[in-house]
Amino acid sequence: MIIGDNKDKVIQNIRQALIDGDLNRKVEVDDPNLSAEEQEEIIKEYLEDHKKISYKSKNEIARGIIAVATKALHKDTEIIGLENVKNIKTGAIITSNHFNPLDTTIIQKLIKKLGKRKLYIVTQVTNLAMDGVVGFMMNYSDTIPIDKNQANYMGRHFPNIIKERLNKKQFILIYPEEEMWFNYRKPRTLKPGAYYFAARNNVPVISCFTEMIDTDEEDSEEFYKVKYVLHVLPAIYPDPELSPKENSIIMMEKDYNQKKEAYEKAYGKKLTYSFEEEDIAGLINKKDFNKELSFTQ
Repeated sequence: MIIGDNKDKVIQNIRQALIDGDLNRKVEVDDPNLSAEEQEEIIKEYLEDHKKISYKSKNEIARGIIAVATKALHKDTEIIGLENVKNIKTGAIITSNHFNPLDTTIIQKLIKKLGKRKLYIVTQVTNLAMDGVVGFMMNYSDTIPIDKNQANYMGRHFPNIIKERLNKKQFILIYPEEEMWFNYRKPRTLKPGAYYFAARNNVPVISCFTEMIDTDEEDSEEFYKVKYVLHVLPAIYPDPELSPKENSIIMMEKDYNQKKEAYEKAYGKKLTYSFEEEDIAGLINKKDFNKELSFTQ
């Protein structure tokens, strides 16, 4: 499903980010742009709202919508590798590549297969400022906002929320690539935060990679519909002899290597960061992009 406009500009931004060697750059053009004060107010409202009785009923509505959407969107989505995580009895951090506003529903299908009722999702605070149904879902569908500009929240509230959820044996989805790159097939370099919180709370990382396969059915004038295959890779556990910081680097590198190997196996090609039109799943009208880029990983 295509959400948002200006995909041609987004693809150009992806290409430029690759030229500049910045694989975690924001490339979307329609995201809300908020001041630090506005973000602080959203965090305040988020913390207060979760204490209200009305939150529970709104959360039930949001989760019901997610369940219907997940079933509708992923009738044909395959999940491979469930045996890698079926024995996890604790909470866990889930990581995956981030390429679509609705790619969380792929992970929703996974947790249902694993017998979980809830999936908590770490998301940028700006997403909570969206309007309409999307805004409602962002605020009431078990999201945990992240805002690096709010030191008090990130130093106290955010770690406590993560700890509380993991102690209740819940699963938390964190996208270590940070920014979404629309329909970009390749796994990108990762940030260590997800692995730090896994190690700090002594829980495993459920490492995932989503493969995208073009169909011949049009989704819009620009894109064909895409079929998904979720590869659930071996779980990554922290070493109790190492500090959370030491673990975060080791676990992050292992996760990246697993995602890289999954990409190369799925697509039958070596992972490089030169730009090719085929890197954007479902693209119908491929343009004459300059392929001679200076950056590789």
